[in-house]
Amino acid sequence: MPKNENSLSTLVLPDASDVSNVDDYNVVSKIIELITENWRDQPQLEALAGAVNLSTTQLQKTFTRWAGLSPKAFLQAVTLDHAKRLLESDLPLLDASFELGLSGPGRLHDLFVTHEAMSPGIYKAKGEGLEIYYGFHPSPFGTSLIMATDRGMSGMAFCDEGEEKAAFEDMSSRWPKARYIENSALTAPYADRSFHPQNWQKDQQLRIVLIGTDFQIRVWEGLMKLPVGTATSYSDLAARIGKPEAPRAVGAAVGRNPISFVVPCHRVMGKSGNLTGYHWGITRKRAMLGWEAGITT
Repeated sequence: MPKNENSLSTLVLPDASDVSNVDDYNVVSKIIELITENWRDQPQLEALAGAVNLSTTQLQKTFTRWAGLSPKAFLQAVTLDHAKRLLESDLPLLDASFELGLSGPGRLHDLFVTHEAMSPGIYKAKGEGLEIYYGFHPSPFGTSLIMATDRGMSGMAFCDEGEEKAAFEDMSSRWPKARYIENSALTAPYADRSFHPQNWQKDQQLRIVLIGTDFQIRVWEGLMKLPVGTATSYSDLAARIGKPEAPRAVGAAVGRNPISFVVPCHRVMGKSGNLTGYHWGITRKRAMLGWEAGITT
């Protein structure tokens, strides 16, 4: 594939001149967007750095620190994804979408998660009598909001700088009668376990607590069986959990997943292989898929 060092010269980037004044995640998200939309031109590091007003060294360090892989490695993953679409054109698009050639033996379960479900009564009571601790922590995908009970992690959400209040209101509205206590020291170990692959140890399982209806929990359990580097559709997920007639209901349950990333709802695509919606933003969904591609190579 020919390379074009000036491939980004004609792009119109909203607020590109202000990138240097915003947080690192905004820089990373813009680069992910540029690579995803311009992969055919194989943009060089110099062109990407110029688009966000950074030196190549600054961009390399910032992107690698936040995304877990270099801009070049992310570009290679996106290119491989599209190459598979061409080479396997006789297969459904879903089978080639975002597997990135890395769906081999791999990990049996990326986070070695063990979980339990709260009683349906707690969900129906909107969390009444439940104490939920919360804290904000850095992640490869922006700021993470992590929630936990005394039994394990019960929530994970994401936001950009300045959106912490909205993220908390969104999550706490799921269990409005629970008592919320800010305690970053208590939630920090969950962030450490979730975002650092070297801490994914089978003999030290990450305990999560699912709070939802029986049907929602069944869907979320189905999500946890999706390995890194693979994708599925809503209809296929419905079939996996024995509800082939209910893809819309499954989609609604996926959208209400309270423990984003750990319970990998980002691995669900539209039937044609399109990314479709994501509660925390399509760019963040792309970032998660690219990050997973990097750690499985």
